[in-house]
Amino acid sequence: MNYPNKPGSSLDPNLRDRLLKESKNPYRGLRRAVWIALFGSAALGFFIMVTNIIGGDTVSINDLAIQTSALLILGFLLFKDRNKQDDD
Repeated sequence: MNYPNKPGSSLDPNLRDRLLKESKNPYRGLRRAVWIALFGSAALGFFIMVTNIIGGDTVSINDLAIQTSALLILGFLLFKDRNKQDDD
């Protein structure tokens, strides 16, 4: 029998490396897509609130604080989930 976990297996080394990387960091692509979509939404909401303030409309300070917090948190998550050059 040919076991894929054996060092002499016929599994392509590139595929093996990709599978090992995915097993260490599962659903990374989907997670990045969600972070980007949520960050974009927070950025758009923040932009609209700032333009309303500039235009002279009243914006609740609580709403602005929530939008700013969402923007900062999602920006941090995007930064934290980036590719690292020195993979262990």
